[in-house]
Amino acid sequence: MPDQFLYAIEVMINGLMTGVLYSLVALGFVLIFKASGVFNYAQGVLALFAALTLVGLQRGQVPFAHLINAVFGTEVDHFPWTLPSLIAIILTIGVMILLAVLVERLVLKHLVNQEPIILFMATIGLAYFLEGLGDIMWGSDIKMLDVGLPQGASRWVESNTKWLGGEGFYGFFIDKLDMVATLVAAILVISLTLFSQYSKQGRALRAVADDHQAALSVGISLRFIWVLVWSIAGFVALVAGIMWGTKSGVQFSLSLIALKALPVLMLGGFTSIPGAIVGGLIIGVGEKLFEFTIGGMIGGATENWFAYVLALLFLVFRPQGLFGEKIIERV
Repeated sequence: MPDQFLYAIEVMINGLMTGVLYSLVALGFVLIFKASGVFNYAQGVLALFAALTLVGLQRGQVPFAHLINAVFGTEVDHFPWTLPSLIAIILTIGVMILLAVLVERLVLKHLVNQEPIILFMATIGLAYFLEGLGDIMWGSDIKMLDVGLPQGASRWVESNTKWLGGEGFYGFFIDKLDMVATLVAAILVISLTLFSQYSKQGRALRAVADDHQAALSVGISLRFIWVLVWSIAGFVALVAGIMWGTKSGVQFSLSLIALKALPVLMLGGFTSIPGAIVGGLIIGVGEKLFEFTIGGMIGGATENWFAYVLALLFLVFRPQGLFGEKIIERV
């Protein structure tokens, strides 16, 4: 095969892998939207907060060390131990569940049956609060995250695809971390789809999204559903934070991945779990291929805006997305 064609295939494969990482963030948005009918602006910050907490627990860092030292004049920094990755992940899941309970008790329970714009504004405030809390708890320095996931190019893929091209082709460059992320995302989307469609809690979740008061009238606990869905969204945020943090380090720009999830949701639909995956794959492949084929002709850096232009086209011709539910209101 021509080497240029093989490079295009490699770009497509890497685009699929990148799209999976976008989809992991988009999943959290879908879950919250299905339960409350509101876009959760804080989902990207949840991924950042989860990753910061995981790194802090791994390193045995003292939470609020800077604040404690400033108030009491001490010099505490780290505990005299570190934690294995598995234990740190389990403890971080516990922290995200506790955060879900606090969000429900301190914020959401006071906003039952309020307009969606009010809930949306509450999530904006929550996003900035969590970002500041993460800074105070764990510091603002860039942190390296290592939970034992494989990284670097897959030598097996390279050696088994080298024969496809000529002497200058060395095989497909596929990151092992992206391969793991693809497998994890597949497991998550299958599990969450089955949960949403066939479990009692999943059906209750859809009922709450349709009408808060009607759900309460048939005995569905709105508070329990919100705690449940925010806990699941926190777990999804942790998974996304691990993947992105391992890939590029845990830093506060990690919260900006939520912005790339927006066009993913517009393509896939705000109410569809499989749509989040499909939308992420389309965005990932589209932006990589566009940069590969067109980017050099127009100055490059097209990955920064391609997804948003594509999402704008979808808003014009299919505003509910590929898998979203078409909303019809009678007047």
